[in-house]
Amino acid sequence: MSGRKHLLGTLEQGIVHFIKITISYWSGLFHCYEIEDLPRTNNDLEQTFGVLRHHQRRCTGRKVAPSSLVIRGSVQLASAVATKFRSFTAEDLSQVSFSDLSDLRNDLKKHHETRISQLQFRRNPLEYLASLESMLL
Repeated sequence: MSGRKHLLGTLEQGIVHFIKITISYWSGLFHCYEIEDLPRTNNDLEQTFGVLRHHQRRCTGRKVAPSSLVIRGSVQLASAVATKFRSFTAEDLSQVSFSDLSDLRNDLKKHHETRISQLQFRRNPLEYLASLESMLL
């Protein structure tokens, strides 16, 4: 584009500005164009989230998505998007390294513990703060 900008006449200034701005962007910003079927806009991404919530509501029979979606949503979203394009066999899943699985489980456990501590704080803030203080001493 920069090699032929002189051929554009009055649009040359706009092209120069566009090139200047896009060079300063992070190299992974336009990563969506390198991967087929990756959502390219916020609307597309929101639609993906909406589909996940819709399926969660259908599976559970609830009017709203379950609260577990907050904790395990990243895993559920990734699996929902991945299985949309191909089905996975037990052999495919057995090739996942145990350390990656362990790291993911530990991460999910931390999220779960955070949610539990928030619930405990809402129920009895003084008792929760006292337990935190005793842990720090």
